[in-house]
Amino acid sequence: MNKEQLMESARSMKERAYAPYSKFPVGAALLLKDGTVINGVNVENVSLGATNCAERTAIFTAIANGYKKGDLQAIAVAGDTADFLPPCSICRQVLAEFCLPDMPVYLTNEKKEILELTLKDLLPFAFTDLEM
Repeated sequence: MNKEQLMESARSMKERAYAPYSKFPVGAALLLKDGTVINGVNVENVSLGATNCAERTAIFTAIANGYKKGDLQAIAVAGDTADFLPPCSICRQVLAEFCLPDMPVYLTNEKKEILELTLKDLLPFAFTDLEM
């Protein structure tokens, strides 16, 4: 699957988001090493701390389906923004837990342009496993 197809999968998910408070739907598409794509959406809660982002929804679903650290190959994130929409800091940390630093991260904007970064580009000083 190429980055355009993965991004289209993320874009198509936005309509399924549960965003009654922010009115800001986000979709994510996570490519796994076996070619499977798992999608996610943001799911809000009136208690904002209980809100879950689209990226984490997709990652947690992958883990619940038996995928493990290193199985995640790429992620696309889509929202309706003028600039490219990056994962929040919590999502970046979760990505650092389950993905390799050179994993592609695709971001888009309302013009449907795609920016390709790596996880290391987004989180250059990731907090990861510490060897003691």
